[in-house]
Amino acid sequence: MLYPWLKALHIIAVVCWFAGLFYLPRLFVYHAMSEDHPSRERFKVMERKLYRGIMLPSMIATLGLGIWMIVLNPSLFSAGGWLHAKLALVALLIGYHHICGAQLKRFARDENMRGHVFYRWFNEVPVLFLVAIVILVVVRPF
Repeated sequence: MLYPWLKALHIIAVVCWFAGLFYLPRLFVYHAMSEDHPSRERFKVMERKLYRGIMLPSMIATLGLGIWMIVLNPSLFSAGGWLHAKLALVALLIGYHHICGAQLKRFARDENMRGHVFYRWFNEVPVLFLVAIVILVVVRPF
């Protein structure tokens, strides 16, 4: 009875984490386009609160719940290579999350060197992760 609850909470945490991963780079787009001091300061606050208040706790919950499910059901590793591939993508996604955090710090120090077009493309990266991870989990192609 515990496993379905863990899975449900894991999915909720993933949704919250991805919401932040989709929105923070969008804030970077607007921040890079802002030209006045009050707007830049407002974006700094929004970015910091999103990263620390939603994204980081959601990532930790996602990972913790995922590890807990694997501990309870280690046979997932013998069900084909889909879980290995998913975990590799999750590792890359954690890297993307930390790149977002590093960029947030650059904006906070007013050291951003990139334009809004870069962030428009950067904003699309989590979509690729989401599509690949969902296909691996649902379809289990290998």
